[in-house]
Amino acid sequence: MATKRLTAGVAVAAVLALAVAGCGSDSDSSSSGGTRAKPPSLKALQTLGAGEGAINILAWAGYAENGTTDPSVDWVTPFEKATGCKANVQVANTSDEMFEKMGTGDFDVVSASGDSSLRMIYAGKVAPVNTSLLTNWADIAPFQKGQQWNSVDGVDYGIPHGWGANLLSWRTDKVTPAPDSWSVVWDQNSPYKGKIGAYDSPTYLADAALYLMATKPELGIKNPYALDKKQFDAAVELATQQKSILAGYWASYTDAQKAFTNGTYVLGTSWQIIVNLAQADKAKVDATLPKEGSTGWADTWMVDAKSPHPNCSYLWMNHITTPSVQAQVAEWFGEAPANLKACTETADAGHCKVFHADDEPYFKKIWFWATPQSDCLDGRSDTKCIPYSEWTKAWSTLRS
Repeated sequence: MATKRLTAGVAVAAVLALAVAGCGSDSDSSSSGGTRAKPPSLKALQTLGAGEGAINILAWAGYAENGTTDPSVDWVTPFEKATGCKANVQVANTSDEMFEKMGTGDFDVVSASGDSSLRMIYAGKVAPVNTSLLTNWADIAPFQKGQQWNSVDGVDYGIPHGWGANLLSWRTDKVTPAPDSWSVVWDQNSPYKGKIGAYDSPTYLADAALYLMATKPELGIKNPYALDKKQFDAAVELATQQKSILAGYWASYTDAQKAFTNGTYVLGTSWQIIVNLAQADKAKVDATLPKEGSTGWADTWMVDAKSPHPNCSYLWMNHITTPSVQAQVAEWFGEAPANLKACTETADAGHCKVFHADDEPYFKKIWFWATPQSDCLDGRSDTKCIPYSEWTKAWSTLRS
């Protein structure tokens, strides 16, 4: 499998600074006591007609497989045969890449993560969806709908695809006792200094904020993606301090898996798929959701506001969220499916249990990636929060 999410570069940061400011979410109209910023008024498709014969898909690696990676892994070809929509799939390596490419009409649908989806909504790059045309909408877990990364003011901008938590992993032959707190990756006196791995993304600052929520309540952080200047500076300072105890950063989950397998990392942030791959290589690796909770990702299929193939777009969203296809994607990539009916169709009967697919209390322990806005996502109206463009700049400085 290829890289799913990578760090944004300095050039991307500059683009985002302009793009986010231009969409209005950072404007004075959303200042303290004023009217909160709203997305552009766009209309959803009203009726579903015949496919236009083609669809351009922008997706994370592993989400739109056509048999090229593995001949036995193919849910795109059946879609093409059933709908007549010829699929052109392009893999995106970063959320920032997705943000840049959507809204132009070059692509029809995107599998957006929470660290780009809200930006796309406010920039008018994606359109609302007509849920009455989404044949599997009723089977999507209710706790995945209407979230701050896929809806605004009760309007849905896509259909959930799948999700997963950012876990604390460790080498069971090197780390004892088994950790239950993120303290071992943030504490400057960690006994595993020099053997810790961290995720390489501006969004990782939310992990620092999450830890500060638990350890420095005086900061008043209520949402790790809603940080005022003082809170943001504290998160950046903690992440900067952490650099001295790290073995390195990872962007590709395959790189993280190799690092845990060969012992470069004995402790650090990971995903369930990293643990599964490492264990398949006979590495003594385990993972947990720490007592402080965790960040995580929840991906959403969204339609480009200028999609030239809107009917094929809806046909794709209906196909990719059917139980059988959801089961295939969830197992291939390593995540919880959004359609819970997929749990009866996975090859591994225990897949959904491992990934907590129907475990709402577990889901609620996770602070899923969301795009930081100047309008604070925690509901505060008496202050301004630091928008994502500033997160990107801070991360570039930290990593330089």
